[in-house]
Amino acid sequence: MFRRTLSVIATVVALAAAGSVAQASAADAAPLPGARVLDVMSFNIHHAQGTDDVLDLRRIARVVRESGADVVGLQEVDNHYSDRSEWADQSAALAEALGYHVVFGANIDNAPPAPGGHRVQYGTAILSRYPITASENTWLFKSPDQEQRGLLHATIDVHGRKVEFYNTHLSASSQTDRLAQAGQVVELIGTTKPGILVGDFNALPTAPESQPLQKAYTDAWARSPHPRGDGATHPSEAPAKRIDVIYTNRGATPLVTRVVHTDPAASDHLPLLSKVLVTR
Repeated sequence: MFRRTLSVIATVVALAAAGSVAQASAADAAPLPGARVLDVMSFNIHHAQGTDDVLDLRRIARVVRESGADVVGLQEVDNHYSDRSEWADQSAALAEALGYHVVFGANIDNAPPAPGGHRVQYGTAILSRYPITASENTWLFKSPDQEQRGLLHATIDVHGRKVEFYNTHLSASSQTDRLAQAGQVVELIGTTKPGILVGDFNALPTAPESQPLQKAYTDAWARSPHPRGDGATHPSEAPAKRIDVIYTNRGATPLVTRVVHTDPAASDHLPLLSKVLVTR
């Protein structure tokens, strides 16, 4: 079985690199009995405000749709947050536009500005082409002067196979917090179940705070063949930093990973997309 798995992986990588499976709905092209192939994305959407200062959720939806992503981890998502995003429930609006399932994790969660109103929330979301059967959001370590961050977890049913998908957004301004948060993320996820972790880690893969993740999991970009580029996603219109990362653990193998350049003005980050083979 091990040799067959290696052979299958090599075949799928070759096909993906040639573009033959780039637009395939992943699970329908599963190369092993019980295996699933998923196109997964990490996308910091900057509450849908682009580098042109235009607020446009439709533009974000279009980038996701054209990528063919099956599961997407979104960071910097507003939920009735303020007039900067027109008080919209952004994750629900994107799910409706795409026809996807969705869960939202509120890391900022404040009382309604008026009685009977919506709570003021900001955080992360997971969009999925396939049903989400369970979800939870866990708040991560926070220094007193820092913004709350979290780890959003969704169990996704891909034609009968459970896939554990995680999404996070680590501290932007505190290395101390990122060090603690990265360690927490590894403890929360573990290494026993097939899982995929995406996020904006606000640190290069070589940074000290990235090492718990680099040691525990497979960095999809580092593992995949790359025809061009260095994996940088930020800032979107002149990317210089590889801070948006897709990780996998045992039972999930990244095949081909690429930065999505469909519309660099849509956000201040470019999306990262990886084709992942889940075999356990």
